[in-house]
Amino acid sequence: MAKKATKPSARAAAKVAADRHDEIRWPFGTKNYLVFALALVVIVIGYVTLGYGSMTLAPVLLVLGYCVLIPVAIVIRSQPDESRTAAEGATSSDVSE
Repeated sequence: MAKKATKPSARAAAKVAADRHDEIRWPFGTKNYLVFALALVVIVIGYVTLGYGSMTLAPVLLVLGYCVLIPVAIVIRSQPDESRTAAEGATSSDVSE
């Protein structure tokens, strides 16, 4: 005879959700926000110079802001091993190295 499947209790589901919440980390750090702020400043300066009629400096600043600085702000990491979690096999000795 087949076993009857039981649903996990609400308490067990809350514990699983709490454990999952501990594993989730925000991927952006201080360096990311500083580079992103620099990108915004460069983009604003690019639009201002475009408004004054600069046909050489404005495009360079806009391309630098949109195509270089914003992707760099997304890609760089503040700490080298911050994305590794215990679920991926990292131990406390791995993270400290």
